[in-house]
Amino acid sequence: MAHEASKTAENNSDVSVFIDNIADDGRREDARILLALFEKVTSLPPKMWGGTIIGFGCYHYRYESGREGDSMRCGFSPRKANMVVYLIGGYENPETGAKMDALRTGLGKHKTGKSCLYLGQLSSVDLDILAEMIRTDMAYMDAKYPR
Repeated sequence: MAHEASKTAENNSDVSVFIDNIADDGRREDARILLALFEKVTSLPPKMWGGTIIGFGCYHYRYESGREGDSMRCGFSPRKANMVVYLIGGYENPETGAKMDALRTGLGKHKTGKSCLYLGQLSSVDLDILAEMIRTDMAYMDAKYPR
């Protein structure tokens, strides 16, 4: 199967301009905090993925069905209702998933999706635990998809 173009592809939009244009002051400040945290933990530059996601790193995937594409290793999106943190890799692996589950118990107020966290205000989250979750996810991704 051919490589499919994703709606959420890496592009050259300016991350700083995107963050500066977030209407809500609190969400904009939280985005700046997460930007610094992800840059520190991943040592990767931020890139826009689609129009609203800030991603760090890239990997190429190929499913058994033949479908393949590129995606960010991790990232976040400052949505109106929640800050969405994408930790793509660790949930498919039982050992990494168990570690992520254990870390989430001390994270603070959040909801979960298949491979993401929904955070309200960052002030209700332990950023040290979030940093460890990002490190855990990156270690899994680096093992499965070497850079």
